Amino acid sequence: MRDVLRTVAAVAALCLLAAVGASAQPAPAATIDRVKALAPRIEQNLRENVVPFWFPRCVDTVNGGYTVHYGPKGEVLGGGVKMIVTQARQLWLASALLRSRYAGPGLRDAADHGYRFLRDVMWDKANGGFHWQVDVTGKQVMRGQKHLYGQAFAIYAVAEYAMATGNKDALAFALDAFRLIDVRAHDGVHGGYREYFAADWSAAPAADTPPLGAPADLKLMNTHLHLLEAWATLLRASADPLVRERLIELVAIETHAVVRVGWTAHTDRHRADWTPILDPAAARVSYGHDLENIWLVADALDALNQPVAPYTDFFRNVFAYSRQHGWDDAKGGFYDSGPKGQPADRRQKVWWVQAEVIVASLEMYRQTKDAAYLDVFEKTWRFIDTAQTDWANGEWFESIAPDGTPSGGNKATPWKAGYHNGRALLQVLDRLSRLP
Repeated sequence: MRDVLRTVAAVAALCLLAAVGASAQPAPAATIDRVKALAPRIEQNLRENVVPFWFPRCVDTVNGGYTVHYGPKGEVLGGGVKMIVTQARQLWLASALLRSRYAGPGLRDAADHGYRFLRDVMWDKANGGFHWQVDVTGKQVMRGQKHLYGQAFAIYAVAEYAMATGNKDALAFALDAFRLIDVRAHDGVHGGYREYFAADWSAAPAADTPPLGAPADLKLMNTHLHLLEAWATLLRASADPLVRERLIELVAIETHAVVRVGWTAHTDRHRADWTPILDPAAARVSYGHDLENIWLVADALDALNQPVAPYTDFFRNVFAYSRQHGWDDAKGGFYDSGPKGQPADRRQKVWWVQAEVIVASLEMYRQTKDAAYLDVFEKTWRFIDTAQTDWANGEWFESIAPDGTPSGGNKATPWKAGYHNGRALLQVLDRLSRLP
């Protein structure tokens, strides 16, 4: 199975025609200089907007873990819950900042604090794996079910924390969690992972609706994308051979099994054998996920010490599809999603989508030296800077309506933390520093 997946992915990547290759134009020096000159403003967004919104105030010194419950103006809201995805994302952000030149006072304490909460509270001591959700105090398990999306983020965060701190116990914990999940959920017949289980890892009840909304027996492009991200980080932290083997498999899945031939875009829902579900509700393209997949696969290849060149034409086609159907060339930024082969019909500009765009566009420029990707980067960044960022209250608006009006959504929720934009800003600043 592994050899088949590797071969199919490589052949598919090599055979796809480049969407823009023939007309690609190298960026002139003036364009590169203009793009690099954006770095101070991007750094300001990280240092003065995103990081101080979260740290140290999100550290819950009373109950443990992180508070991820703030209103539209950043005001603290009462109540709230603690879900594994955003608890892990905040630990990842604190740890990633620690490994960067943007680490500030108190971040090590914030990372230690979050790690202890994942280890001591979110981890299911009876059955293994991470609970999906606990109450704000951490004393009551509200959802003990095991979803691989949450497991992936927890391992991703703990592996990043281990690299940031040198904590060998944390690395051992991340590897133990990986091995448990691999035993419980890996599909040795079809590849990838079964995603949703009851608290004790038995089959989830048929009437139970998983947190991501899809039926329990499906495999999602989105979940496997973040498993790929997690295993890439864990491989860097550990050099574990089984992690490496599974990461190779996930690269094949994310560049072939979830890609629809003919439109060169991804769809999310698949049966256990990777047969796609293409009813009207599922035959949609999430532009943010497609563009995120480009740079995360490239990063996974880097972790594997494998060349990216065989995949570049595939990435071009994926980017071209999203650009054709979801790109706002006049104002900058990408819309949320759209049906197969048609313009976007969900035309709000969501914060995390713009974050993935700026990383993916720089990744594509790195691979191709095509100036068109710098144009997308620059226009999207200016949209983020002038419309998506809430400079008055901190953080980024959840979404921007087609008329340019910010949503009234909360700045922090069980699904919105500092991960997408914080990660993107760190990635972009690093990539800009390496532009020729």
